[in-house]
Amino acid sequence: MKKDLVNIKDLSNEEIMKLFVVADEMNQAIQNEQKLDLCKGKILATLFYEASTRTRLSFESAMFRLGGSVLGFSSTEGSSVSKGESLADTIRTVASYSDVIAIRHPNEGSARVASQFSNVPVINGGDGGHQHPTQTLLDLYTILKEKGSFASLNVLISGDLKFGRTTHSLAISLARFGVKMCFASPPGLEMPDYIMRTLSDEFKVIPKVANNMRDFIHEADVIYVTRVQRERLGEMEYLKFRDSYVVSEEMLRSAKKDAIVLHPLPRVNEIARDVDQDPRALYFKQAYNGVPVRMALIATLLGVL
Repeated sequence: MKKDLVNIKDLSNEEIMKLFVVADEMNQAIQNEQKLDLCKGKILATLFYEASTRTRLSFESAMFRLGGSVLGFSSTEGSSVSKGESLADTIRTVASYSDVIAIRHPNEGSARVASQFSNVPVINGGDGGHQHPTQTLLDLYTILKEKGSFASLNVLISGDLKFGRTTHSLAISLARFGVKMCFASPPGLEMPDYIMRTLSDEFKVIPKVANNMRDFIHEADVIYVTRVQRERLGEMEYLKFRDSYVVSEEMLRSAKKDAIVLHPLPRVNEIARDVDQDPRALYFKQAYNGVPVRMALIATLLGVL
C-alpha cells in the first residue's frame, strides 16, 4: 500500500526512530564514500512551486546517493503550471513518470491534495505556512544526535511562529516525545491557535509563551531560531517585524554552555554572523543532516530496504 508523508503525524514515534536508525546507516555510507544502488532504476520527481535551496537540493542529493535519478522543476515558469494546469493534472502526469514525488507548494493543504491524485508516494516539502515534515525529521535527528535523548529537554522555539511551517511540525513532534517547550515571537506572529490546542488537547503540553526570547534563553537546551517569513507578509509588516530580535554572542552568554543553536535556514539577520564561530551553533550541520534523513525516508517509502 502506498504511504505518503504529508503531515508529521503520518509517522508514529516508532517509525520516526526506525528512520533515524536507517539515517545513521546512510550517514555512515556517505562518510565512507560508499556507492549505493538501493534506488537504481527509481526516479524522484521534485515539484517546487516555491523557491528552495536546501530542501530541493538535499532531496536530489539523497536520491543520487541512493543510486536513483531525479526529474522535476524548481520554478513553475518553465512548466505547464504557467499555462494554467491544475495541481491534480500535474500530479497525475508526473506520477506516471516517476516512483516518488517531493512537492513544495504555497497553498496549505496542497500536499494532501497531491497525495490524493498520485499513485506513487508523495512527500511534503512544505505547504504554505502549514507543515514541513521532512525538515522536522532532520531537526529531530539533529537534536537526538547532539543530546542523546529527548528526555528532560527544554526547547526554545523563536521567531515567526505564525507562518513558520517548520515550527508547527516541530512543536507537535516534540510534544509527542514529551519535550518541554517555550515559544518566543514578536507580537502578532505567535503560534497559531490550532497548534496550541493540539499541544494541550492531544498531548497535555502547555508551552511557556513570551514576546522576548531573553525570558527563556537561560533555560533552553535547544535554541531553535526562525526568520520572519517575508513571502507571507506585506512589505510594511515585514519591515515592522524584521528586526524584532537578533541572536548574538552577547545574548548567548546567558545560554547554557551545552545548549545548541539550530535554524532551518535560510538565515537573514536573525542570527548574527559572529555566532557562526560559537561551537553551539549547529545550523549548517543540521542542514547536512537533511541528506541522510531524506535518504532514509525515500528508501523506506519506496520499500527498497
